[in-house]
Amino acid sequence: MAQILLTHSYFLHFDPKELRAMMPYPPLGTLYAAGYLRAAGFSVALHDVMLAHHEDDIAEAITRHHPGVVVIYDDQFNYLTKMCLTRMREAAFAMTKIAKLRGCKVAIFSSDASDHIEEYFRHGADYVICGEAEETIQHLMDNLLRNSGSPIESIQGLAFMKGHEVVRTAPRKILENLDLLPFPAWDLVEFERYRQAWKQKHGYFSLNMVTTRGCPFHCNWCAKPIYGQVYHSRSPENVVEEMMVLREIANPDHVWFADDIFGLKPGWISRFDELVNARNAAIPFKCLSRADLLLKEDNIRHLRNAGCRTVWIGAESGSQKVLDAMEKGTTVEQIYEATSLLHQNNIRVGFFLQYGYPGETRDDIERTLRMVRECMPDEIGISVSYPLPGTTFFETVKAELKQKQNWIDSGDLALMFRGTYTPDFYRLLHRFT
Repeated sequence: MAQILLTHSYFLHFDPKELRAMMPYPPLGTLYAAGYLRAAGFSVALHDVMLAHHEDDIAEAITRHHPGVVVIYDDQFNYLTKMCLTRMREAAFAMTKIAKLRGCKVAIFSSDASDHIEEYFRHGADYVICGEAEETIQHLMDNLLRNSGSPIESIQGLAFMKGHEVVRTAPRKILENLDLLPFPAWDLVEFERYRQAWKQKHGYFSLNMVTTRGCPFHCNWCAKPIYGQVYHSRSPENVVEEMMVLREIANPDHVWFADDIFGLKPGWISRFDELVNARNAAIPFKCLSRADLLLKEDNIRHLRNAGCRTVWIGAESGSQKVLDAMEKGTTVEQIYEATSLLHQNNIRVGFFLQYGYPGETRDDIERTLRMVRECMPDEIGISVSYPLPGTTFFETVKAELKQKQNWIDSGDLALMFRGTYTPDFYRLLHRFT
């Protein structure tokens, strides 16, 4: 028995590109919600669909746990969920229908639900959580399951139907002291299923963590539906403590720090380096960073000493003109320099590349290809520009958007606005790169 059944809508098996890559991670944001609700005294269960094959599987979980509320709580630390893939939207609708048929209330937290509230209500959702969700979901559960706490209308960060009208309450203030959050409910994860998938494909087992929330930079294609420009960081002490816990209960061979930017706060990386070595807590890891940040405070050396094996850089383009149009705030020269220093420190480099940004010409593309040849990153991730609601980029191309405004899955690569070249050109360019 559990009062609340938490799940999410990202099915690896519905995403052929990611299924081939076979790098599944537990739904970290969902686990944070489970830990928060449990600390508030609720009994919770997890139906993790990452490695599931069918939406219908949730019916068995509902029968087993008899929850009063099903919460479809997407992992906002996984960039794939921010893309609002239509196959995952359909999965959320299907699970909502199953839960409602079994008498459960349904609350949903996702970027897609925030952008398409009325559509989710049409498919049976009772509540949509907007903004940072842990406090909101606790207050909502107090109301639904304990008949206590705040009236529904006064719970910040919530949307619901009242008659035929959608009601949206006042936004909720973002949490500032992340060290006060309980650790994710790691004990709910079926680690052996993840371990087997990783070991069979890659020969090692990786798990995910985050050290921050938000990003203060202004890349105009990047969606920030929850945190906006706000950036808050856990302390290195708090992060290392969780690493110790994770090593004890799951013993991963590797960690992916899924932050938008790892170690932005001045002095954070050097302190992290000091602590993981003092406590013998180091686990090989990969992280995401910016070229300009890597060149500060001897950060690359500290990353190496702390156990970093791979750094992914949002390189995006080898054309300064395109980077400036994106309001990226970095230079091509910084990308070259950071890549060289990372390789000198025996750290692998990944490049995120983006083609098709408005105004990109054949010369800009050639500059990107030259950057790849000369920098020789160890890994690359390639996309075409993807307009997400709420971004400056979306507003710029909104008038040109076609009927299709979301990819079906992460390998779709459709250009959804009028680009310089055809969608087939960009698919060929992806393979060529």
